[in-house]
Amino acid sequence: MPEFLSLAAAVSRFVRPGDRVALEGFTHLIPFAAGHEIIRQGLTDLTLIRMTPDLIYDQMIGGGCARKLVFSWGGNPGVGSLHRLRDAVERGWPRPLELEEHSHSAMAHAYAAGAAGMPCAIFRGYLGSDLPRVNPAIQSIVCPFTGETLAAVAALRPDVSIIHAQRADRRGNVLITGIVGVQKEAVLAAARAIVTVEEIVDDLETGGTNAIVLPSWTVHAIAVAPGGARPSYAHGYYQRDNAFYTEWDAIARDRDRFRRWVDDEVMRVGGGAAGAAWS
Repeated sequence: MPEFLSLAAAVSRFVRPGDRVALEGFTHLIPFAAGHEIIRQGLTDLTLIRMTPDLIYDQMIGGGCARKLVFSWGGNPGVGSLHRLRDAVERGWPRPLELEEHSHSAMAHAYAAGAAGMPCAIFRGYLGSDLPRVNPAIQSIVCPFTGETLAAVAALRPDVSIIHAQRADRRGNVLITGIVGVQKEAVLAAARAIVTVEEIVDDLETGGTNAIVLPSWTVHAIAVAPGGARPSYAHGYYQRDNAFYTEWDAIARDRDRFRRWVDDEVMRVGGGAAGAAWS
């Protein structure tokens, strides 16, 4: 049975400097509250893994948390670039960032391989793509049965995966509904898993769109964090804050404005943990 902890306690106990960390959630249920707690605790040297790095990884990269990004697309959805990510790659601020870029398909297959305990993922992909020329982690193999050349990538096995979900029951089972992305695979592939939830309930009432239940034995810690996915949305709880995604473009373009935003909206809101990662 997972431990029911505060978010600060869960991150402190299960996320360590230098870890490979996956914060997953696709279009909604993006674990912003957990990412902000990682910034507050000054955790650094992380390899951040995510199929679609968006604002939360822009914030964590700008906060100096990351040394490497494993990803398949990076941008501010519907708006433009991630300027903190670009500043780290192009100018090394606040520290240089190593990139390992894949396709969406490769990331999904690699999570599934990690969840299954396999060493690699094998799939049809990358035909006509330049990515294998710039990413040595992308290999090819010949199928021993058909002779077909297939793509292969190493399984993704994060040290810790963090997701946000709608509900957990008091036994530690977790319900996700709506667009589910790769949350299930990321949790099963990880050595440790933290789930933030909107609420704890007596009965999960498992009906709903694309309902997935993660049984208690797959999760190490559960933290109640109402609104923990904002400014993304949580299906059935609150809508996406589209205005903030547009506002972020201006905030992230300027280092000083970004620092002020983190000080005001992350460090102070969360209790003012001393020592921002970029100080």
